[in-house]
This record gives sequence, structure tokens and C-alpha cells, in this order.
Amino acid sequence: MSLLWQCAIVLAVVAASAANEDFNVDCEKHSIKVTWKVSPELVEHAARLFLGHCVPSTFSVLPTGEGMATFHYNLNGCAIKKRVTGKKHIYSTSLTYRPNRKPKPAAISHHIKCVYIRPEGWIPPFLIPAYGSAEGHGGLVFHMALLNEDLTGLAKSSLFPLGSFIPIWAAVDQKDHQPLLLLLEECVAATTPELQSASLVYPIITNKGSYLLDGNGKNGNSRFLPRYHSSAILLYLQSFKFALGEEVYIHCKLVAWDPEVFDIEKKACHYIKETGEWELLDDPSQSDLCKCCDSSCKPRAWFKTLFLDRSQ
Repeated sequence: MSLLWQCAIVLAVVAASAANEDFNVDCEKHSIKVTWKVSPELVEHAARLFLGHCVPSTFSVLPTGEGMATFHYNLNGCAIKKRVTGKKHIYSTSLTYRPNRKPKPAAISHHIKCVYIRPEGWIPPFLIPAYGSAEGHGGLVFHMALLNEDLTGLAKSSLFPLGSFIPIWAAVDQKDHQPLLLLLEECVAATTPELQSASLVYPIITNKGSYLLDGNGKNGNSRFLPRYHSSAILLYLQSFKFALGEEVYIHCKLVAWDPEVFDIEKKACHYIKETGEWELLDDPSQSDLCKCCDSSCKPRAWFKTLFLDRSQ
């Protein structure tokens, strides 16, 4: 399968002293190449030129006495940071001259960024079950997890400041099964690892896949993110006031469904503030199915639980 890659470069001079420096960036398919022409004063300090934490691949002295540093490295090296957002893969790092070792600041610093269109069919390099165990019938295996800020792997902490976003990922293993559409039919926050009649609960998703928070789902900034595959879903949940100082668990009912069939009971809707309307995640042209989100959608299923540490 051929992949379409589109590259855009954004360069920003961070240090005013770098204004006279001359450099060029090539964002290649799997690597980045940076050529940097430095002043004669920096030639003897070539070992203190860095792309991320990498020194130049090659360095030469020009007839003018200036130096030419070339950095050519894989995008996964040199501590280059990767961020996935929407339909883009963003790689960023810094081109620096550091006369002194860290933590002292760089004398010259340029911000380097390469932006690629996400390849069709790309899936994050993780499919690891979250805390808890999956339950299901017919050989289906379900997963749910908290992701890191870049959406590239599992979160290293379950602590989230009030108002920050909690990326929640859920998926069903396709294996040899026909294509499946994963939906979050219901989600609640609770103070117990198992839902009980005495549990203090807070609704997050109710009304058969309608997103709700603060009573009507229109007050916060939470939303579903674009899918990378029909068998997985990403909820970008804004943290909220609930059971502060206590352990909080998120319980969700997961449903695997035919990806070609949507109805008022099988859908993923979120509220778009800009339009003032509910929108169907998977096909905005069918957003009429979300009209019941402000009232009641007709009242199958798998349960998973995530643990959020709110004790600090």
C-alpha cells in the first residue's frame, strides 16, 4: 500500500543572537536532515552544536572560514519529540549551540518542526490492555486505557490536574472477525472499583452514546477525537470536580457494532460549540441521529473500569 506523506516545515528563531545564522531543514520520509552554516567563531566549538541531543553527522570548514554542520538522523532518534494530533504527525526538536553543559541555557536556539499527514491505516504503536480485566462473549477481547498527552502510548500517571484533559482509549480486537465499530454506550465516574447502589457516581456518557457532562454536555470542552480505526475510539475528557481527594474509577459500557449501521441507540455524538449542534462522530451527514441527545434516546454490552488517582 502506497503512503502519502506531505511535509511542512515551521522554523522559529528563539534566540535573537541566532538571527544571522543560516540553516536549512529537509523533512524526509523517515528522517530529518538539517544543514547549518555557522560563523567562523563557532567552528572550533563544533562539538557543542546539537540537534536535540545529537552532534553533527558531518562538519566541514568552508573557504570563507565559516563552518557547515550537517545533521542527518532518523525521526525516532536524537530525543526528537513526536505528537499525534488529528490527522497529523508532528516531530519537533531544537537546533542549538551550547557552550556550557545543561542545565545552563543554550546560547543559540532554533525550533525545528516537521509535520506529516497521517498515513492511511496508521494505528498507534500500542494495543495493551488497561488496568482491570476484559469480559466478553464470542471470543471478542476489549481494552480500555488512559493515554499520554501525545496520544502515542499509555499514560505513566493517573493523576490529572483539574481542568486538564484525560485521553481515554478503548478498542476491541478485530482478529478474524468481520469489521467492528466500537462505541462507548455509557460511562460514569465512581468512587468504587465496582458499581454499587451506594456508589457516588457522576455521568460522563449516557443516553445511548450521547456525551454528557455538567448535566447537558455543553458546558465543557470534552469531545471524541477522529478515529484511526473503526474498532477503537478516543474520548478527550476534560477533568472535572468530583470526589476530590478520593480514588476515582471510570466505568464504561463498550459495544461492538456493525460499522455500516447507525441508529439512535448505536452512535457516538458530541456537542460542537461552534455550531451549537450535536454531531455524529463517524458521519456528520447523519447527525440527525443525535437530535435525541437533548431529550431521551431509547433505553448489549461490556464493562471496563479505569482507575484515576485523585488522592493528591
